[in-house]
Amino acid sequence: MASDPHAPESGGGPEDRKPSSDEAHSAFTPPLGVPYPPLPEDEHPTSEFALPAGVRPEAPAEEEGSAFVPPGSTTGQTPLPAPVGATAMSTAFTPPHGIPAISLTKEAPWQDRMRTMLRMPVGERPVPERRTTGEEETGPAVPRVLDLTLRIGEILLAGGEGAEDVEAAMFGVAHAYGLERVEPTATFTLLSISYQPSLIDDPVTASRTVRRRGADYTRLSAVFRLIDEIATEGITLEEAYRGLAEIRRNRHPYPSWALTLASGLLSGAASMLVGGGALVFIAAAVGSILGDRLAWLASGRGLPEFYQFVVAAMPPAAVGITLAVAHANVQASAVITGGLFALIPGRALVAGVHDGLTGYYITAAARLLEVGYLIVGIVVGVLSVLYIGLRLKPGLTRLSPEQALPSYNEPLVQIAAAMLLALAFCVLLQQERHTVAFATLNGGVAWVVYGALVNVGGINPVPGTAIAAGLVGLFGQLLSRYRYASALPYVTAAIGPLLPGSATYFGLLNFAQGRLVQGLASLVTAASLALAIAVGVNLGAEVARLFLRAPVGEGARRAAKRTRGF
Repeated sequence: MASDPHAPESGGGPEDRKPSSDEAHSAFTPPLGVPYPPLPEDEHPTSEFALPAGVRPEAPAEEEGSAFVPPGSTTGQTPLPAPVGATAMSTAFTPPHGIPAISLTKEAPWQDRMRTMLRMPVGERPVPERRTTGEEETGPAVPRVLDLTLRIGEILLAGGEGAEDVEAAMFGVAHAYGLERVEPTATFTLLSISYQPSLIDDPVTASRTVRRRGADYTRLSAVFRLIDEIATEGITLEEAYRGLAEIRRNRHPYPSWALTLASGLLSGAASMLVGGGALVFIAAAVGSILGDRLAWLASGRGLPEFYQFVVAAMPPAAVGITLAVAHANVQASAVITGGLFALIPGRALVAGVHDGLTGYYITAAARLLEVGYLIVGIVVGVLSVLYIGLRLKPGLTRLSPEQALPSYNEPLVQIAAAMLLALAFCVLLQQERHTVAFATLNGGVAWVVYGALVNVGGINPVPGTAIAAGLVGLFGQLLSRYRYASALPYVTAAIGPLLPGSATYFGLLNFAQGRLVQGLASLVTAASLALAIAVGVNLGAEVARLFLRAPVGEGARRAAKRTRGF
């Protein structure tokens, strides 16, 4: 009888026993002792994420370090060569190991570093360094950090800083104390900041309203130094609060009587700038001093700022009318023009245009609306006095636009008057004494450039004003970065000689005489000159960044994308 070839023999060894696996019953299982045949090439087990042949694998992710340490400085790693070809195209997508941290060196000014990170998406910002706020490392004291941030932003916004610089300062303070997911917001009168610890935690939001605004550039510079100490030297919260309290307690560097004398000096210098003599200088100074005292009185009574400008504009116009009636051979129009130089809100105009050019349209619209109201107040004050004067004595030839303020070109006198005007502006803005010389020199340079372009070169006053203001913004930005301070003390006073006082006066005078078309044309010229100053200052500040050390890494300062033309 034939035996079953698959039946086990009795008394066999362990290798002859029946296997426990079901493979023994498979029809495709080779017999015992026969090796498995090789699998076909297309049946090799593989992953759908495996790299194809010829493609090199990606480099491993770098270790995360400080947000301000340059790459390779602490780890000693050699940077990878730049990818080419198809590998370079793949860098446009998010790599599997995430986006590398952006390194911003601490050697760069904190304004540039914070403005760079402020324009990044929240997920791409570098992780801040954690600080110890107490005996235990329990993380930052969030409510106190937010309160300190809002108080610092309030001083900056009240002092006239642009919305972008205010947000950069607030972000710098919060980032320095370890708040990672923080979003500051600055508008014309409202400051807010929101902090979210993680994606699953509820955000913490705080806000503060700016009730009072005033020009005190000494306090502004002190706040900038405090922010620099917070961002670079790592002072504690208690030290920062003490420094902020000292800034608030410090008195203004110049008393009120010095401000009044500076206002008169400014108007007198402006009258000399357009051709006035010694008598005109004294008359313009007296009119401006009286207007300043009336404005202080109105402020003490609680009147709005609009009415303060109305009453401040009346005395210079009245003094000019009186001088024109008493002396027929005196340039009485220069008296009124000098008073207008002291009242035109050039600081608010520059800040408003700067906010608009940097994308803060709500704040820009509010600031420009404020400028419009203040200019209307000046118009009401001057125009009412001119109207009364022309009705009392119609034959005031020295007030007519054809004979008033003839072409005046005395370079030495005008340069001295421009520098004197900038010096008076520095006192009115309560600047630190070590910044006065730079701002005064910057104002003299601005007038030299303007006079060379307009009086000698024959260029239209609008582009000539823009070029001169651009140099003011360029030098002011470079000086501010050299001293790690705000650019306003070096820029605002220097643009004083470029303000459109004459064009504004011609427009008001034409309106008072019933020449509406000529008056409107003069006011349009004045508005064009004012906008040229603001745009030139902003453009000069942006050009200055070409000469500054840019933050290292992929986080270059990003501009807002176009919203039209697509």
